[in-house]
Amino acid sequence: MIIDCGSCAVAGAACSDCVVSVLLGAPDSVTQVADEHAAAIGVLADSGLVPPLRLVPLGPSGESPRSQQAS
Repeated sequence: MIIDCGSCAVAGAACSDCVVSVLLGAPDSVTQVADEHAAAIGVLADSGLVPPLRLVPLGPSGESPRSQQAS
């Protein structure tokens, strides 16, 4: 799994409650997580032990998916 916080539509607003920030600190660039680690993080998040991944990817035009749906 590749997590690019620079392309997240909610970066800043949701970082404090995102598993990436909790486990790795606020990353400055792209973070790569092995598939088995991503699965383990999902189990921890589902159990409430860590927050879930809050990544909301920007669309191809740089807009958030919510603003594209409104168009």
